[in-house]
Amino acid sequence: MTDSVTQICAESAQLLQHEIPVTIVTGFLGSGKTTLLNHILNNRQGLKVAVIVNEFGDIDIDSQLLVAVDENMVQLANGCICCTINQSLVDAVWAIANRAESIDYLVIETTGIAEPLPIVRSFTTTELQQITRLDSVLTVVDAASFTSEHYHSEAALNQLIFGDIILLNKTDLVDSKVVAELENYIRSIAPNARIITTEYSRVPLPLILDVGINNTLRSSKSSHEHSHHFLNDGFIAVSFESDLPLILPKFQDFLDRLPSDIYRAKGILKFQGSQLRHVLQMSGKRYEMKSISVEKSASRSPPLNANQLVFIGRNLNAEAIRTQLTECLAI
Repeated sequence: MTDSVTQICAESAQLLQHEIPVTIVTGFLGSGKTTLLNHILNNRQGLKVAVIVNEFGDIDIDSQLLVAVDENMVQLANGCICCTINQSLVDAVWAIANRAESIDYLVIETTGIAEPLPIVRSFTTTELQQITRLDSVLTVVDAASFTSEHYHSEAALNQLIFGDIILLNKTDLVDSKVVAELENYIRSIAPNARIITTEYSRVPLPLILDVGINNTLRSSKSSHEHSHHFLNDGFIAVSFESDLPLILPKFQDFLDRLPSDIYRAKGILKFQGSQLRHVLQMSGKRYEMKSISVEKSASRSPPLNANQLVFIGRNLNAEAIRTQLTECLAI
C-alpha cells in the first residue's frame, strides 16, 4: 500500500478497541471447510463473525453455499493465496475492521490446494499486527478419503505441518481402527497439533475459536519453506456454466464416469422438469445433491435457471469435461 494508505491504517488502528482474533481454516480438497464455516456462522452465539473466502477457479461457488454471505463476507480475487494475493487480503481485512459495525472474530478459508504459510505471514509480518491476533491455523482432514498420495503435494503436506488444530472430519464414514491409524499418521507429521474427530464438521466452537495456540513460528523452523506456486503440483480448476437445464440421468452418468484425478467438484444446478435448484458437493467418488429453496436462490446471482460447476484435480482435460457436460444439457 502507499504511504498515505498506511497512515490511514495506522490512524484506524488507534480507533479500534481490541485486536480481532483470527482463525485460518485450511485443508485438502473436499475435506469439509465450507461445511465448517456454515457451522461456525450458524452457532456463533452472538459473536459477530466475518468470513473471507479465497476461491480457486473463476466461478464463485463457495460464497453461494455460505450462510449470511451478504452480511459476513468479503470476497478476495480468484487464484491461489500467495505473495501476489497478500496485499488484497490485507486490504480486505482493513475494510472489515473499518466497518461502522465492529466484528468479534475473523475466519479465513484458504483454497484446498493453497499453502497456508503466506496467509499466516499476512497477519504476522504486515500492519495487520496492529488490529488482529492470529489465534490458530485449523486444518480439516477428510477421514474417508485420506490417502498419503495427497501429501505428495507440498501444499497439502504443509497444511498438516502448520496446523495447530487438526479436524479429522467424516469419521462416521470409516471404522474406529481407521480413525486411530489416521491419528497416528497425522501425529507423525504434526506432533504438536490438537486432533479433534468430527462428523459433518460439527465441533463445539470453544474448542476451535479463541484458543490462542498458534505455533506457526515453531512449525516453520521444523519444515522447508517453499516459494513456488502450487500449480507446480499439477492442480487445475475446470469451470462450466450454462443457462440450459441438465438432464438428470445423463448428469449422474457423467459423475459416475469422472476420472480419479478429480478430487473435488461443487456446483449450483438446475435440472430439466424441476423448479428447484440443487447444490452438488463431490469429494473423490462420493457426491450428494441437495435441493435449495427458490427464495434462497433468488438472492444470489446468476438467474435461477443457470448452472455453475467447478471441478478441481490434477492434469485434467478441460475440453473433454466441458464437452461431456454439454452433452448432458437439455438442448
